[in-house]
Amino acid sequence: MKKYEKTGYLHHDFKIFHLTDHEMSAYDFHYHDFHKLLFFLSGNVTYCIEGKSYQLTPGDLVLVRSGEVHRPIIHDTTPYERMIIYVSPDFTVTSSDKTIFLNQCFLPDAAMPSNVLHLSGMKDRRLLDTMTELVHSFSEDSFANEIYQNTLFLEFMIHLNRAALSGTLQYEDSFQANEKILSVLTYMNEHLTEDITVDSLAEHFFTSRYYLMHSFKEQTGYTIGNYLSTKRLLFARDLISSGTAVTDACFACGFHNYSTFLRAYKKQFGKSPREMI
Repeated sequence: MKKYEKTGYLHHDFKIFHLTDHEMSAYDFHYHDFHKLLFFLSGNVTYCIEGKSYQLTPGDLVLVRSGEVHRPIIHDTTPYERMIIYVSPDFTVTSSDKTIFLNQCFLPDAAMPSNVLHLSGMKDRRLLDTMTELVHSFSEDSFANEIYQNTLFLEFMIHLNRAALSGTLQYEDSFQANEKILSVLTYMNEHLTEDITVDSLAEHFFTSRYYLMHSFKEQTGYTIGNYLSTKRLLFARDLISSGTAVTDACFACGFHNYSTFLRAYKKQFGKSPREMI
């Protein structure tokens, strides 16, 4: 059974880089252990995130949370240019204080109804201006440029969270998706720790088993079993990293057999739970 690959590694609080593809590269569905912000500059690209597909326009900001399965689809040879920021989930917490949280825009229950934001149409232009200056800084070689980029990034994160909390962001609400599959995805993520099977999902959503399996794979690129396993293992890893005992994390994330959990965990992450502590 094909499993999702974790791609990219982040050994610092954040990483910023500027990329351009001149060919129609093919990307598989994948996920990251960190948050990803993509500022779209040019290209003919559709971005798929957790069952939703967005046709990007220059000036869009794509927000992909840690663990969200996604991929870009490049439709032609138009240069696919983008700025990418990888953000450690821990950094958004440690850079905050008791009353100010830089991770607000990444929280599942944040006021972010879409993964794609239109910065060019935003009332508050400071976020767009900061991101534009960040892009321009990569074409310069000025004094203390790396420090300047880091300062711009922090300013960007502050403006992003301010805009999210104040409701001044313009979201992309035009996406292609199968509404039933979106409902299934939402249900699965809200009930990860419970017994979920293809048959129980088909019964719950009043659809046939074949239709559910076929549509889910067509819409998301992965099977129901693979998706469930990946999400449960990511949840277990987060529990373990926060101090939960491995055995407790196993059952808390929805596994019923400890040996099965250990094999799946090592296959998914390349190391056993105790090796990653």
